[in-house]
Amino acid sequence: MAVLIDISPEAEKLLKAEWGDLSQAAREALAIESYRQGKLSVGQCGEVLGLSFAETEAFLRSRGVDLGMTLEDVQRDQQCLRGLLK
Repeated sequence: MAVLIDISPEAEKLLKAEWGDLSQAAREALAIESYRQGKLSVGQCGEVLGLSFAETEAFLRSRGVDLGMTLEDVQRDQQCLRGLLK
């Protein structure tokens, strides 16, 4: 599916100079904002971006996005890691 965004040639030139591939920049911005608003999960963001779950988490963190992990999430991850390390 393609999405067309109509911007002026001047804005396009400036944005391309800053971000290069505007299609990818728009895809990333849409995924980030959708995750922040709770519309997409981390996994769904990864599907939009073509990234693995771990790559998506790293991508979101690198963009300053709070992954919203609770204490229970961290404790569950710790238990899982302990089980893997045995």
